[in-house]
Order: sequence, then C-alpha cells, then structure tokens
Amino acid sequence: MPTFWEKHNIIHFAAFKNHIGLYPGDKAIEHFKDKLQDYKTSKGAVQLPYSKPLPLDLIAEIAKWCYETRNQH
Repeated sequence: MPTFWEKHNIIHFAAFKNHIGLYPGDKAIEHFKDKLQDYKTSKGAVQLPYSKPLPLDLIAEIAKWCYETRNQH
C-alpha cells in the first residue's frame, strides 16, 4: 500500500475494484467529517468511488493536515 512517510506514516492509499481507499486515520476522518459527507467512511478510511471525480483539493487538504498534525496524534 503506497504510503507518504516522514518519521512515521502520514497517509496511505490503495486502489480497489470500485474505489480508491484513502487512509488518513481516525482523527482526520473526524476533523473532515463535514467535507466527507458524500463519501463512505469508516473509522480511519474514506472510499472515493471511481464513478465520481476525485476530490483532489480535498485529498490535498487532508494530506496536508495529516502532515502538519503528525506529532499530535
């Protein structure tokens, strides 16, 4: 699973049959819950279906948040 890493895991992603899984962790899912209402989420993951355009700005925002808060969670 590809991972962005800097002294620890920051965010992961993986391709599946019907979606891309984005794994920013449970604190990021909670922090961005209002912006993730259109997507299926679980405790630490978001499913980004291939049937919708990728929300690149949101992915970047989540990844940046994970990077900036990496020592706080």
